[in-house]
Amino acid sequence: MKQQKALTLKTLTKSNVWELQENDILRMWESARKESDFKDNKRHYFDVIKSAFEIEEIKIDRPEVIKKYEARDFKIGSLGADEGDNSKWAIKKRQIMRVTDLTYENIRHISAAKLIEVLDRNFGGGWDSLSQSIQDIIESGFDISTTTLPKDRLHKPGGMYEKKVNDGFEVLEIAKGSWIEAIFAKEKPEMEKPVTNLDNETSKKVKDYENEDDENEDVDLPEDKYDEDEDEDDDTFDEDKLTEESYRTTFETDPEDLNLEAEDVSDEDDNY
Repeated sequence: MKQQKALTLKTLTKSNVWELQENDILRMWESARKESDFKDNKRHYFDVIKSAFEIEEIKIDRPEVIKKYEARDFKIGSLGADEGDNSKWAIKKRQIMRVTDLTYENIRHISAAKLIEVLDRNFGGGWDSLSQSIQDIIESGFDISTTTLPKDRLHKPGGMYEKKVNDGFEVLEIAKGSWIEAIFAKEKPEMEKPVTNLDNETSKKVKDYENEDDENEDVDLPEDKYDEDEDEDDDTFDEDKLTEESYRTTFETDPEDLNLEAEDVSDEDDNY
């Protein structure tokens, strides 16, 4: 992973600290001790560095003690509180050996080949044997795909295995009897988030909204005439628009009663 710009203790985070090695930390610490606000921020610096490095103070400064630390791959240097503090400290980059060592902070600071190495060292059951949380961490930094095929079909010319390898994927093969599970891994490109542009756009929308409210406050709304219009509609109507549907009525009457009523009407008409 290449650094885009020089890091200092003030710009270190629990993510980019994984880009550094022991000598980088010792050099940065020595430079930062000259700054006026160093003591105030010392604890914060330690917390960030400890997320990626093991740090131990050497309380017994003897050659035999120093050699024991060096045998464990520690680097020896000064991490004192100020320029006059020459106490010795041992520092070593944390190793990513198991899948449980993977975090969202360090996953983008290892290569696909390193990931395959870690998976191979911890595996047995395949991709699905990993917990969901570990899978999520891995997939936040890598494109992952898997396939399980018989041994004689996995490396078939023109198949998935060949296409993935040609596309730059690293692959781990896990034997499962006469079948093989292949796990393909490729680093995801890191996308830059246009945070500043989004903030500006949001700020602009808020201002436009506030301006719109201010304008609305100055506008004289017309008088409410809805009640008057409704009264006029109730008092007037157009007889030409009336249709049969406007006055149709449905009676729930027995058919025999209707016949009787019809006969009575006929008798009355005859009397006239």
